Amino acid sequence: MALLLQPLWDVVLGYRGLMGSPFFPTLFSIGVYLACCLPYVVLDALAPRVAFLRRLKIQPHSAVSWDSVMSCLALTMYNHLVYVLPLTVLHWWWRPVDLPPEAPRVPDLVWGVLACLLLFDFQYFLWHVLHHKIPWLYRTFHKVHHNFTATSALTTEYSGAWEMMSLGFFAAINPYLFGCHPLTELAFFVLNIWLSVDDHCGYDLPWAPHRWVPLGLYGGAPHHDLHHLSSKSNYAPYFTHWDRLAGTLLRHHPHQD
Repeated sequence: MALLLQPLWDVVLGYRGLMGSPFFPTLFSIGVYLACCLPYVVLDALAPRVAFLRRLKIQPHSAVSWDSVMSCLALTMYNHLVYVLPLTVLHWWWRPVDLPPEAPRVPDLVWGVLACLLLFDFQYFLWHVLHHKIPWLYRTFHKVHHNFTATSALTTEYSGAWEMMSLGFFAAINPYLFGCHPLTELAFFVLNIWLSVDDHCGYDLPWAPHRWVPLGLYGGAPHHDLHHLSSKSNYAPYFTHWDRLAGTLLRHHPHQD
């Protein structure tokens, strides 16, 4: 099974110098994030002139201004350069990158990514509930992210430094907890960023991830958009089981009446 991923891993190893750089984690994070946001930014630019795209918007009367785009980009870049970059350099100094010559087995990669994602979903749910139920935490840290009641892709990382760093810590520590191969770690990071952007995209697209998972087990963009509207439901970022168990699951969207 490892042979299936070995050619891909050999390509990655060809960039060993880049991956071993103290700047790689920050560049990787920003690059993947902006690449995931770009298609939705294009949709936002076209939606005012294309009726079909407006019908796909979860809140069809909302519009994304270029001022909000620039504001979101500015805060994202500031947080990465002022907070994330120094921490990744410190981590590089403390624990240099070690890349094994062999790729992981396909089942190991799949189960590793899924385990990291499920654990992150639980960690985020607990963090999120606390930051809504404790007024001081909400006012001090999480309120920034709720400046937007209509979400768009670039609002994904519109948050204060504490929120970005604490949630980033969960994402970074989980592959270590499960002993994941570096390729599995990279795959989890890419998937986690993409799903987070999709959560905030503001569109209910026919090919969206929540349509792939049966029985309503995955919430997706409609699920998270409701959270930004009400702030009293749908605290888990991706899956719905924790909100179902806590009695905080809300499915009905007022803009879909």
